[in-house]
Amino acid sequence: MRIQFLRNATLLIEWNNKRILVDPLLGAKGSYDPVANTANEIRNPTSELPLTPAALQTVLAALDAVIVTHTHRDHWDAAAQELLPKNITLFCQPEDEEKIKGQGFTQVIPVNDTLTWEGISMHRTGGQHGTGEIGRKMAPVSGFVLNDGQNSLYIAGDTIWCGEVMNTLDTYKPTYTVVNAGAAQFVTGDPITMTANDVINVINHTARTKVIAVHMGAVNHCFLTREALAVAVNAQQLSCFIPEQGDWITLS
Repeated sequence: MRIQFLRNATLLIEWNNKRILVDPLLGAKGSYDPVANTANEIRNPTSELPLTPAALQTVLAALDAVIVTHTHRDHWDAAAQELLPKNITLFCQPEDEEKIKGQGFTQVIPVNDTLTWEGISMHRTGGQHGTGEIGRKMAPVSGFVLNDGQNSLYIAGDTIWCGEVMNTLDTYKPTYTVVNAGAAQFVTGDPITMTANDVINVINHTARTKVIAVHMGAVNHCFLTREALAVAVNAQQLSCFIPEQGDWITLS
């Protein structure tokens, strides 16, 4: 199993001879308006994909499935809706099924709880995309645990450190966990994705999962950088994968 980090929360997973794309943000740099009510007006995405258009087309043509944790624009953008084959197998949370079907996709499979696909079991998990009223407005969001009977991968999705994340770690004890960091924030309210302290809490949890931190350096309301997260993790003498765009991570 290996993962290529593309941008924001977009991952290409190669597992059991299958290729799965997670949370595709495929538009060109600066092609979308900035997230509103934030501390800057930088257009999104704030970085380019680490693939040429031809290389991206090659990746998309070889896909077996897509996972969309939720349909916020930085996880499921207009370019992804245009470029992906409409008959691709697409897993999502139940609340997004009709929306994605309405965009023309014909093989949309909502994951209510657990299902098995091509030898990989898939469990949908919960999360909190912020606190208080903002967290309620940002809901619903989901994470997914993938398991082949030997290794497991927890894609936490857009969530802060919360009871749902702790329960998932305790229940599934994933070998690897991908967390969406960046400490995304509006001008009011608390962060809506993981801060450095949240990531450290995941690393320190008794499940002892190996953490991969993404969701930084691509959207204007994410203020935690890869460099700052690395400093915070190193200060605690902890270990965390913090990939650059385009990096591959081989998972044993």
